Amino acid sequence: MPTQPSDAKLTGLFLDMLAAEQGAGSNTLDAYRRDLTDFSEFLGRAGHNFADAETQNLRDYLADLDARGFKSTSVARRLSAMRHLYRFLLNERIRAEDPAAILSGPKRGRGLPKVLSISDVDRMLRRAKELSEAEDASPAKRLRALRLYSLLEVLYATGLRVSELVALPRSAAKRDARMIVVRGKGNKERLVPLNEASRQAMADYLAATEAAKGDKKNSLAASKWLFPSFGESGHLTRQHFARDLKELAVASGLQARLVSPHVLRHAFASHLLHNGADLRIVQTLLGHTDISTTQIYTHVVEERLKSLVRDLHPLAEK
Repeated sequence: MPTQPSDAKLTGLFLDMLAAEQGAGSNTLDAYRRDLTDFSEFLGRAGHNFADAETQNLRDYLADLDARGFKSTSVARRLSAMRHLYRFLLNERIRAEDPAAILSGPKRGRGLPKVLSISDVDRMLRRAKELSEAEDASPAKRLRALRLYSLLEVLYATGLRVSELVALPRSAAKRDARMIVVRGKGNKERLVPLNEASRQAMADYLAATEAAKGDKKNSLAASKWLFPSFGESGHLTRQHFARDLKELAVASGLQARLVSPHVLRHAFASHLLHNGADLRIVQTLLGHTDISTTQIYTHVVEERLKSLVRDLHPLAEK
């Protein structure tokens, strides 16, 4: 009887398929790897593996997640990972049946994204600009403040994913650029427009890095990245930007827990829709493949429509 492939081997084959056929990015692949490793370890403790697990083993795992205090959204994500894995094993004829096919996930409503108000974003932008213009700041501190202000202006102007934002090339800061090409999930490219404020912020930051060329300890101006660092990635990390953003939130009189790069992305989308943008346009700008992903913002559209009817309909109560 042939030896069954190990769970690690099957996970590797599954992730290779996701990357090659579905264009899954590194963050997606890492999330699947973590979820499936945890699932494999649970099965191993019960004397099973991916190749011989039955539906009851999968139910036991979901119950274990619940006992460990996992939120319904996390349990649903783990179930999704299992479903994708077993469909793959079925298609590859490694399994003769799909034990995940009849499983049902936890009932959950899709939560509305946290959104900052326009005035909240304005407060953060004003504070970031003040810090970037502080005359008593050291050159290094001013450069960092200019970087943060540029990141914030570009994020709110474009709604980029944080991974897309920190990995922007230096060429994105060309002063005459009206659009930038963004490489998003699945290595797909899209055009995103820039406003005047974001172009100016990038230009000022770029000029500051050029001025720092004379400092031997500073190699920022030689980097291909717009927001370089000295780490392995070569550019600013998502975590570093998130920390800087929370510090700015506190300095702006906002609660740090309410602010993150993703919340600013939500603000970009919600504020556009509130001011009359089409949902399909916002879908394109955000880089969503499926319109259903963008539809988490329909509550904004619904509120705006209610407001229009209330204010403009001739029979509306005054």
